[in-house]
Amino acid sequence: MDDSSIDAAQALADPVRRRLYEYVAASGEVSRVQAADALGIQRTLAAHHLDRLADAGLLEVSRRKVSGREGPGSGRPAKLYRRSGRELSLHLPPRDYELAAHVLAEAVERHGAEEALYAAAREEGRRIGAEHRDEPLAELLRARGYEPGEGPGDDTGDGGVRLRNCPFHTLARTFPPLACGLNLELLRGVLEGRGEDRGRARMDARPDRCCVVISKNNEH
Repeated sequence: MDDSSIDAAQALADPVRRRLYEYVAASGEVSRVQAADALGIQRTLAAHHLDRLADAGLLEVSRRKVSGREGPGSGRPAKLYRRSGRELSLHLPPRDYELAAHVLAEAVERHGAEEALYAAAREEGRRIGAEHRDEPLAELLRARGYEPGEGPGDDTGDGGVRLRNCPFHTLARTFPPLACGLNLELLRGVLEGRGEDRGRARMDARPDRCCVVISKNNEH
């Protein structure tokens, strides 16, 4: 466990900062004005908390004009915030589940056990889906770190949604086919366990998104 994880935990302990972080994570990229309006707080207070989240490594900051105009009179570039690509974890005492996942993934690939892994993922997905059958799918996915998109560009074109976050991001960077296949079968199992069409979960990798999307139907 490093100091950055402790700083992040301390930053999120403040309820306003936690709400701001959740709003930025769900929105993709926001300005201070947008964040202040969304939470109903003063802009100066929003700016303070957003900068504190950035200092803790939870948000990334960029500057660009949002008016759509250029040249004199177009205004100054706005300070924009988006969720950081860093992964922070806090375990007391320290645990290294990521290392265990990488070792297991290496063993699966080395011994050609992908199909057994996918079958286990489907089974686990069916268990999760059955246990949360009456819960809205978006809430179920959000609780497991997928963050269903609600903004521009998140629609799949058929009424479905894209998932803003991959819960297995670190593993997917090193073992992309394996992790993405596991992810797909897990989500198909979730749908099946809920009594829904498992074919709605399909691969459609996009930058900064989960590799799987949940379509409204399985015709695409």
